[in-house]
Formats: sequence, C-alpha cells, structure tokens
Amino acid sequence: REGIETAVKMMPTLVGLLVGVGVLRASGFLDLVGNALSFVVSPLGVPAEIVPLFLVKLFSGSAATGLVLDIFRTYGPDSFVGTMASILMSCTETCFYTMSVYYLAAKITKTRYTLPGALFALFAGFVASVIWTRLMFG
Repeated sequence: REGIETAVKMMPTLVGLLVGVGVLRASGFLDLVGNALSFVVSPLGVPAEIVPLFLVKLFSGSAATGLVLDIFRTYGPDSFVGTMASILMSCTETCFYTMSVYYLAAKITKTRYTLPGALFALFAGFVASVIWTRLMFG
C-alpha cells in the first residue's frame, strides 16, 4: 500500500517532467543546445545529435528513448550516430529522476556525495560510449 501511495505522489512530477522535455524537443531548444555545444564535442568525435540525448538522459529515460527513436528514424540504428546513441543509453542512468524516486521512497534527506558520484558515473558512461563506438567504426 505504501508503494502505491509513493507512486501516486510522484505522478505529477513525472508528468511535468515528460511535458517539459516534450516542450523542449518541440521548440527546437534541444537542437539549439546540441549545435551550440557541438564545437566542444566535435573534436572528440561526438556528433552534435548526441548532446541533446546526453542532457535529456540526465532527467528522463523515456524522453531520451524518444530522442533515440528520432535518431534511428533519421540516421538508422546501424549508423555511427545510432550506435553511439544505443551505447550511451545502455551505459548511463537517469540520475536526477532515480535519485528523487529512491530518496522519496526511502525518506532519505542527507544525500551526501550521491550527486557528484552519479554525475561522474554518467560522464564515464558517456566517455565509454564514445570510445566503444569509435572502436567499432574505426
């Protein structure tokens, strides 16, 4: 019963998160951010289309899945960008959403080093996805 109550409490947050990401996608803001940051990530071999996926993955896995499906439709799942998106999705976690869910469910108030650790792990997953994709496509 307590699990159901927790899920009901989180529902407005989840709906707001999905709507917010949908608005950012529809407005073209995520593409703008991807293009703005492309000069930083392009020398590393990261396509600009991956940047919005990386940013959205921080907050919402389902919205990131929508972005991956868009990448698959545009470039194909076997393309360099599609492969990198797939590996990125499997190497990373939605740290802000996951932290909020577990901390709310367990009633944790002192997070200590969780956020820096989660962001470090997310960055490591990003680097791993770039390295593995570059190795696969030579």
